Amino acid sequence: MSGIKEVIINKKTNINPIWIMRQAGRYLPEFREIRKKNTDFIKLCLNKDLSAEITLQPLKRFELDAAIIFSDILMVPYGLNQKVEFKKNFGPLLGNLNINELENLDEQSFTKKLNPIYQAIDLVKKDKLTDNKSTIGFVGAPWTLLVYMINKQSPKKKLIDNFYQDTFLIKKILSILEKYIKIHIKNQIDNGAEVIQIFDSWAGLLDAKNLPHFVYNPTIILVEYVKSLNVPVICFPRGIKDYKTYCEIIKPDAICIDYETNPVEIRKSIKLPVQGGMDPKTLLLEKDDLKKEIKKYLDIFKDHPYIFNLGHGVLPETDPNKMDYLVKLVKDY
Repeated sequence: MSGIKEVIINKKTNINPIWIMRQAGRYLPEFREIRKKNTDFIKLCLNKDLSAEITLQPLKRFELDAAIIFSDILMVPYGLNQKVEFKKNFGPLLGNLNINELENLDEQSFTKKLNPIYQAIDLVKKDKLTDNKSTIGFVGAPWTLLVYMINKQSPKKKLIDNFYQDTFLIKKILSILEKYIKIHIKNQIDNGAEVIQIFDSWAGLLDAKNLPHFVYNPTIILVEYVKSLNVPVICFPRGIKDYKTYCEIIKPDAICIDYETNPVEIRKSIKLPVQGGMDPKTLLLEKDDLKKEIKKYLDIFKDHPYIFNLGHGVLPETDPNKMDYLVKLVKDY
């Protein structure tokens, strides 16, 4: 059993496994080489050999405890036939929604469209580099995918003015998402994913009164589904104010916290295994300051089941040597 699963399942506190969100990506020169030749991001995610190679790149460099498949949460809307493209220096752009098309889609077409992702997981799982390490699959939470599908781009600070107007459309999309996110989870697990992380990147946009409808209810269904497949599930409701209530309602196997969250409060109020927390910008600091911050998180959670990670993805301008330093420090703690 890998260190990650040891912490999640057996609540081990004497080890500090580590993996990093976006560990396979833009801060690595070997990734940039591939990206230069593959400008279409969606096509790159659907190239099973390159996707597997990119997933394994950080494991060749650093002593990480998990591989997380190189993919994107927006592959689900893409699988549902919504146009998805990534514009340089802008981010994702989604096309118009055709509700009839969404409703008439069948499981087979969806799985066929995303099949290279599942093949890539299979390749990663079979690689020697992942022996005794966890292979992590992931999905976007229903609320976050709904945001992208209706907003058609990253909401950054706010949603389009009439976002909530069409309640029929919202209800329809959420029910379609529930079905197809489950299929996406199952396909990843069937091909070797041993842990699933649910990213709710825009949970922080909601006020407390809207959380039950948009975050709690849809996420509970997914968490229970993953658990029914005997696979641990980590939830990351980024920007949420009340992690304690979230954990009590959703009951994930582990909770990933963002960098605006007070780790001491989390340590006091949450019994579950905790993952993450450190600000990705910390990796841009001088080594002494970086060391202090790493040690802060390790000290706070030293008697608590804890998986070291950042409170969001690693930044593109991060020096790979700093990542190496981070991993070694965590391993030697």
